Amino acid sequence: MAVVLGQAGPALSIDDAGSGDDSGRLLGPAQIRRLADELGVRPTKTLGQNFVHDANTVRRIVAASRVGPDDVVLEVGPGLGSLTLALLGTVSRVIAVEIDPVLAGRLPQTAADYAAHGSLDVVTADAMTVRADDLPAAPTALVANLPYNVAVPVLLHLMSECPTIATALVMVQAEVADRLAAPPGNKVYGVPSVKARYFGDVARAGAVGRNVFWPEPKVESGLVRIDRRDTHSTDPARRAAVFAVIDAAFAQRRKTMRSALATWAGSPVEAERRLRAADIDPQIRGEKLDVADFVRLAQVAAST
Repeated sequence: MAVVLGQAGPALSIDDAGSGDDSGRLLGPAQIRRLADELGVRPTKTLGQNFVHDANTVRRIVAASRVGPDDVVLEVGPGLGSLTLALLGTVSRVIAVEIDPVLAGRLPQTAADYAAHGSLDVVTADAMTVRADDLPAAPTALVANLPYNVAVPVLLHLMSECPTIATALVMVQAEVADRLAAPPGNKVYGVPSVKARYFGDVARAGAVGRNVFWPEPKVESGLVRIDRRDTHSTDPARRAAVFAVIDAAFAQRRKTMRSALATWAGSPVEAERRLRAADIDPQIRGEKLDVADFVRLAQVAAST
């Protein structure tokens, strides 16, 4: 179900707020607690809920995302609306996917109460399973504080499901951010790194401290940016084939590719044949290969 908010509340421009000061239109610690008390909401680990209560942090996230007035932004897990309000002051439309019906039901009113600009669509759904057809418009960007317990699968699902997303700026656990942005050869380079790079250029975009959240998490956070590149196929079957090779290559990190891919290929001999056909040394390990190598391997397998 989608709740649509057109021009939310009485129009209040940044100039009207005075010298670009939007602090009156963003949520702080007191407003977050008041909203939570009103709704009887207590953040749960199950849903990965940690609400951002620092206005400067949400401004920094929006700035790092580089979204503008022409963008339709997909936000996952808007919670009480901290990031949503900042986005609505910058882009033309925000599509917020929220699994908690209580939070989803309150978000349009919060946008109206804070005189947010733009159009807000609230979709009550699980971001792990939401489809592009469930959204009221095609998003051009993904900007989200992702639930840390499912951050990587949600990110990969949405990048796969919505090929119109040209850029993504997500906040995740710092260690996950390091893995996502790691280049080949890095000690934390692995499955998330390669799969993220399938969609485009991946880079760290900053760090976020614990004290900007309620409740305060036990881990540090990091921002990751993806700029989509139309280098690899958007066909779901071809992408699944590449991802299957990636999974096999890193299932046993210490093994050479000839050994690691034996089950995937049917035998070590066939794995070596495919590797040589893809111009890859059979004795190399998966952490030394870039996504283009895995794409070639999948293409060789498909032609066998």
